[in-house]
Amino acid sequence: MSLRVTGEEVMRWAMCLYNRRSLWQQCGPQILTLIRDHSSHSRLPHIWSKRQSKTPLTYHPVSLVRYYSEDRKLNEGLEEKERLSIQPLQSSFPTENPAEPTETPLEQTPKKIPFYDQLRDCGSPSDVLDLFSEYSATRRQVSNCLTRMWDTTKKMSEEQRRCELQLMFQHPGFEELLQNARKGAGRMRSEDLAYTLLATVKLGVPQRSRVVQTLLRACQENLNEFDERCLSILASCLEHMENGPNVIALKEGMRLVVDARLPSIKNVLALQTMMRLVGKNASLDLKRKLERKALSMSDQFSLPNCQYMISTMATMNFQSKPLLDICSKKITENIPGIPFTRMFLVLKSCKELNYRDPGLLQGISDYVASTIDIWSNKQAILFLYVFEDMLYCPTALMEAFAERVIRKPDALTLRDVLSVLKTYSSLNHHPRDHRQQFLDSLTGVLESYLPKMSGPELLKAVHCLCLLGHFPSAPLEHLLQSRTLDQLSTGGEKFLLSQERRFQTVDLCLRLDRPPLPHPLAVPPSVLGDPAPHNLSANPGLSQALRGLLGGRAGATLQEAVVVENLYLIDAVITKPSLVTEGSSPATVQSSPAESSQRIAVICVPHSTFCYGTSHPRGNLAIKIRHLKILGYTPVVTREQELESMSEEGRAEFLRQLIFPEHQGSDVELKAE
Repeated sequence: MSLRVTGEEVMRWAMCLYNRRSLWQQCGPQILTLIRDHSSHSRLPHIWSKRQSKTPLTYHPVSLVRYYSEDRKLNEGLEEKERLSIQPLQSSFPTENPAEPTETPLEQTPKKIPFYDQLRDCGSPSDVLDLFSEYSATRRQVSNCLTRMWDTTKKMSEEQRRCELQLMFQHPGFEELLQNARKGAGRMRSEDLAYTLLATVKLGVPQRSRVVQTLLRACQENLNEFDERCLSILASCLEHMENGPNVIALKEGMRLVVDARLPSIKNVLALQTMMRLVGKNASLDLKRKLERKALSMSDQFSLPNCQYMISTMATMNFQSKPLLDICSKKITENIPGIPFTRMFLVLKSCKELNYRDPGLLQGISDYVASTIDIWSNKQAILFLYVFEDMLYCPTALMEAFAERVIRKPDALTLRDVLSVLKTYSSLNHHPRDHRQQFLDSLTGVLESYLPKMSGPELLKAVHCLCLLGHFPSAPLEHLLQSRTLDQLSTGGEKFLLSQERRFQTVDLCLRLDRPPLPHPLAVPPSVLGDPAPHNLSANPGLSQALRGLLGGRAGATLQEAVVVENLYLIDAVITKPSLVTEGSSPATVQSSPAESSQRIAVICVPHSTFCYGTSHPRGNLAIKIRHLKILGYTPVVTREQELESMSEEGRAEFLRQLIFPEHQGSDVELKAE
């Protein structure tokens, strides 16, 4: 073999060797300098809390176990040993070795870095930590490790997740991984920094720990470098974090960034994430800007966007009727394609926003009723619960569910029975063709749970049955036993007041409805408390209008603020002579004054005592009307809001039509079903 080598070949070998050994030494310091120069020209200053000092974080010597948790229960000898070996750090973020290898994104060179291929195959946080221990990880790899650890726990059951997280905290590599995240926080890319904070919080690392606080400070210092995607990631993380100085400061900084960058946001989901971030405490001006931006992008709304927009406005505590109408219309048109969780969240958010769209509510009720067989009892009852909370009576759904109860009453749990009784009694709904079958089915299931029921549960159940006009003997007898009454008497003052109110209703039902029971039952006076209503004043506008209305009518008398049976307050009682119809005998006309006169009970109530959008009275008003009829009154119900919105002349004419229908040829009084 010839040993002759040309000068050109020698030079080529030397250059290759030099490049391989000195690539980082030549480029690394320049890259770091560029990063520092770029971050120093940020558009916004550092964001600081009002209570936070403007000095950088100072790190104190702590144990490896305690550095991510603030618990103080450590061995003092171990602390002393570590104080001698760990020196405090003075800079805002720890200085790293400039010779650290450059990071290569996972998506760019997966074939050259087997680390990422192995990371994808990890199925638990412990697997990731085992892999991390085999490499000298870069900052990008540290972020990917934490993200992968969080990702592996998403699809686990609660028990498996708990065990895996316990193993993760006990793994020796977890401490080292969090230390690397803390040290590299100041020089991470924006996306890596956002994902690192999100994964760290989601994995259960204490939010007051040094690593989380360091990541929060790093986000503050680099906030201007965050693009739309990074801001969305950061917003979703901060949404579930406890408020602290750094969290509050970062949220305020993000509000400023959102305000400045709002015109450039083009993604609907990113906009919604920003809206959730600004939260309830944002200024009304910023909320209006977000509303205008959302309206300008409404043509891009998909069905999930519409669902998420309604819950987003609930998070902001901001009702935008134009936005809600747009979203409600699209959801109403696509109800069959919405899963239970999202549909329930939409209804719950509408309740929080005090927004009721009749088309949306009717559409969901009809759809669930027509597909009742695909919904479990729990799902159907949750629908009923949220409808009742919105004061809306979903007639179709309640009829369909009543039929299911009749078919399969034994499938109901005790909690189901109590929820169904509360909903049907509150909305005063009686199944049209099978009322008695429905009530008997519920009663049978309730009686099977009597030995397991607590006193308060039994009282609530019996109270609901009384509102529905159903009086089974077994629950009543069980409730009025001395043992049950003693159990109820041990509650706090708040509970005793509500219990007294329920007992007063039960007592009045036993006395006025007079149900056929095997044995006479009576509620002991000791549990009734003081039944007299506290507010004894009548509606001023109603009183003035009634005085003017009755001023020129002979034989008509007016009584204001009348209390009946020490429980029901009547705003006004009008006594007028009964009409003498053709064919009436002289004996009828010359009967006693009580029989020859008519007593009209005028009741002024708020809108909330009726089911939404109807004149159908809800439970408490319905039983009041029922009992007033038993006592010989003719109930006439008016709404406070309607009277207040009328002029004096209009109010007088409205009451004249209700109280003296014989002069109008029509009868428009409200009656309870």
